[in-house]
Amino acid sequence: VQLQASGGGLVQAGGSLGLSCAASGRTLSTYAMYWFRQAPGKEREFVAVVSGTGHRSFYADSVKGRFTMSRANTRNTVYLQMNSLKPEDTAVYYCAAHPTYSPVGRAWSDMYYRGKGTQVTVSS
Repeated sequence: VQLQASGGGLVQAGGSLGLSCAASGRTLSTYAMYWFRQAPGKEREFVAVVSGTGHRSFYADSVKGRFTMSRANTRNTVYLQMNSLKPEDTAVYYCAAHPTYSPVGRAWSDMYYRGKGTQVTVSS
């Protein structure tokens, strides 16, 4: 299974950016999908999760109310819409998959499938 994140770039503070993560190799419609991020000099942290059906989602406090995660199982793709971006959102963003949804997030090391990241840079 390969997970490919895309959509990163440079945006000004207060702006918006949308990330995508496309899966190939198998259908992940029954898997919960996660987004993580890692800022320079910091540990990778949980950002958001969406259940297999897309009906449930959970966000880190730092992004709650600004980020929205969704999925399109027919396309084997998940999305992360990021609004009201702040300089502290600057990081490499990664998507990952786990068989079960966790309402409190999970650690990167728990993920069954992990993708390569896409850089998001928010300028002040």
